[in-house]
Amino acid sequence: MSLVANARMYAVTPGVREAWQTLFDWMARTSGVPLEYIDHAAPAALETLWAREDLGATFMCGFPFAFAARKPGLIAAPVPSSPRYGGLPQYCTDFIVRADRSFARLSDTFGGRIGWTVGHSQSGYNAVRYHLLHYRREQNEPVFAKWIGPLITPRRVIEQVIEGKIDVGPLDSYVHDLLKHHEPETAARVRTVESTAMTPIPPLVASPAVADDIVDRLRGALMSGSIQTELAATLEARRLRGATLASTGGGWWGHCEARLMGSIGTARPATAGRNYMNHLSHTQWRYFITHHSANGARLASRQRAADLINR
Repeated sequence: MSLVANARMYAVTPGVREAWQTLFDWMARTSGVPLEYIDHAAPAALETLWAREDLGATFMCGFPFAFAARKPGLIAAPVPSSPRYGGLPQYCTDFIVRADRSFARLSDTFGGRIGWTVGHSQSGYNAVRYHLLHYRREQNEPVFAKWIGPLITPRRVIEQVIEGKIDVGPLDSYVHDLLKHHEPETAARVRTVESTAMTPIPPLVASPAVADDIVDRLRGALMSGSIQTELAATLEARRLRGATLASTGGGWWGHCEARLMGSIGTARPATAGRNYMNHLSHTQWRYFITHHSANGARLASRQRAADLINR
C-alpha cells in the first residue's frame, strides 16, 4: 500500500513546508517505506487526514489520540530546540495579544474576546479551558465575554489578534517558535502575556491500518543517529533537536493521558449558547462518531456524541 505524509499542523510557511517534505523524503529513503507528501491545507478538516487508511506519517494532537477507539501507530515525538522545553518532547499554549495593546497579563484581557481554533485541539482549545479553570473558580463566572471560533488554524488566531477582532488568542508554542524564526515581522506584531503548563507535543502517527513493522521502520529512521548529520540544516529550519520515542506504555503517553483527561468534564465556554459539537461539519461528525466512540460502535445521534465528549 502506498502511504501519504503531511505536516499541516506545523507547515507555518512555504519554506517550513518544504523542510518537512525534505524530512519525509529522507524518512522514506532511509526506512525503505515510500511516502508521498500531500497538501491538506485549511479549511480541509484534519479529521479527514487522520481518518485515511493510507496515512503513513502526520502530526496528531493528543486529545483526538486519547479518544480514538483504534489507536494510530505512534512513530515518534519531535523535540523542539528552544531551551524552554528542556530537551523534552513537550510544548504549551502561549496566550498572545497584539504587541501595541496595553495588556500586561492574561487577566487584563478578562471580560473581552478570546479566540479558539477547533474543539479537538489541545493547544487551541482544551489546554486553554484547563488553564482558565483556576480563574473561573476565583470569580465563579465566565472570564471572557465572547469566545470567537472556530478559527481552525493558528494563523487565523494570529490574524484575528493583529486585526483587533479578538483581544487574546491561544498559539501553539512550537508554531510560535517557527513563526519567530521564519516570519519575524509577523511574530513581532504579537506578544505573549501568559503560557500554559507544558504538555506532550503532538507526535507523528500512522493510520491504525498500517502494519506495525512499517511503523517500526519509520520510527527507526527518525531515531537513527544519521538524522543529526544528514539533516542538520532541515532540523534547524524546523527548530528541532531531533525526535524521541513515543510509546503508549511509556512516559509520553502517561503524561499525555493525565494532562488531557484532566480537562475532560470541565466547564466549556459559552459559544452563542451552543456546544462545540454543534459546530462540527458532516465530515468532522463522521470522524468523531466513527473513531471516538468508546467501543468503536457508531453513535445514534449528535447528542450522544456530545455526551461522550463532555463526560
